Amino acid sequence: MNRLFVSAAHKSSGKTTVCIGLCAALRARGEAVQPFKKGPDYIDPLWLGLAAGRPCYNLDPYLSGSDEIRAEIAQRMHGASLGLVEGNKGLYDGLALDGSNSNAALAALLGAPVVLVIDARGMTRGIAPLILGFQAFDRNIRIAGVILNQLGGARHEAKLRAVIDHYTGVPVLGAVQADERLTIVERHLGLVPSNEAGEARRRVDEIAARIAAQVDLDRLIEVARAAPPFPHVADPLDTAPARPGGAALRIGIARDAAFGFYYPGDLEALRAAGAQLVPFDALRDARLPQVDALFIGGGFPETHMDALAANTTLRGELRAAIEAGLPAYAECGGLMLLARSIEWNGRRAAMAGALPADIVMHARPVGRGYVHLRETGDGLWPGRPAGAAALIRAHEFHYSSVENLAPGTRFAYAVERGTGIDGRHDGIVHRNLLASYAHLRDVADNRWARRFVEFARRCASQRAPSMGVPA
Repeated sequence: MNRLFVSAAHKSSGKTTVCIGLCAALRARGEAVQPFKKGPDYIDPLWLGLAAGRPCYNLDPYLSGSDEIRAEIAQRMHGASLGLVEGNKGLYDGLALDGSNSNAALAALLGAPVVLVIDARGMTRGIAPLILGFQAFDRNIRIAGVILNQLGGARHEAKLRAVIDHYTGVPVLGAVQADERLTIVERHLGLVPSNEAGEARRRVDEIAARIAAQVDLDRLIEVARAAPPFPHVADPLDTAPARPGGAALRIGIARDAAFGFYYPGDLEALRAAGAQLVPFDALRDARLPQVDALFIGGGFPETHMDALAANTTLRGELRAAIEAGLPAYAECGGLMLLARSIEWNGRRAAMAGALPADIVMHARPVGRGYVHLRETGDGLWPGRPAGAAALIRAHEFHYSSVENLAPGTRFAYAVERGTGIDGRHDGIVHRNLLASYAHLRDVADNRWARRFVEFARRCASQRAPSMGVPA
């Protein structure tokens, strides 16, 4: 299984842009590249998936065990000739003091050679102790090469190559000159989502051309091919339970420039549980499709709040459907859409009004990072299976807060780590809607997709046949 792990000395080294270029450039050479991204992230995987032409899957040691991660790699690599894992932050960064959930630990778990992207601005001889330190810190990983980034010209490159060759012996696989054309507009979560960037394909092609011209792709492929045999996977990834009999449950899913934060594995788990995903555009569609349930994921509704507010017909249909009891699940941006209003930069826009609350945007993150949730018993979905951990691990990243929430609101979760709605609760329960700031992952210890489909199917069986969205 040809594979490599692309990491960096520290965050904001240009690693993601390099990985986007590598995925597209290798694909253009005939490689079937399967991208992966470490940790919780929606935006980078959108770009990596676009560049590779295959969905990018997240690998998260904080949410999944080692066996599940290995099974994920083994299953997703079917039909691929090369796996590329992009790390997050720096190679040795992670939550645990012992580095057990660091990028280095994941690279070791996967037996993947590491390619280190180094932002070399202002560096010459000092790059040698940096590389030597990264080599010596953990002997369980192999730094198979470096890609120098943000170089200041040919002389700068020549000096760095000489230093690295003399002191370290680590191969220089590429040297990327500083170039404004290699940047992608940034926003508070990182890169602008590729589903929102109108010229995303052109940008990917432009980045790929420049990376291909400055990285030795042949040597990079050799690094991937030199990876040791992949660790044996005893059990296949559990994402395909038997479909229930009868017609598929139709779940409407918001997919547009405002809402695009969905994990491909979660969508596959919904389908495997018997759901047919029916996309709709919250910005342009005047009517909801005929569906049995709704799933509205995260995104940037605040940057599209005028267009969302102008779509009065759809906002009214969302409010009426939820009031009539249509099962719905909303995460972060979806919660914001279903509230009464969004206030941002001194302006206010009306939203669907299905939730008795208002949203206020802030200049700094309100909640970010991993969260620990404990179910309160006031949730809607069927109970978690026996043997599941008492705590649900998830993640959040939001610049907004919920204001003017109606007294007596029920919550599905007690927050034991994180922020959620008010620092103590998350998962607003209203009618058959569960709306939270937490983003769930469908992993072995939290098969939320199956539970949601089961709940929606139960609700559908109690309504008139083919009722769909209530009028």
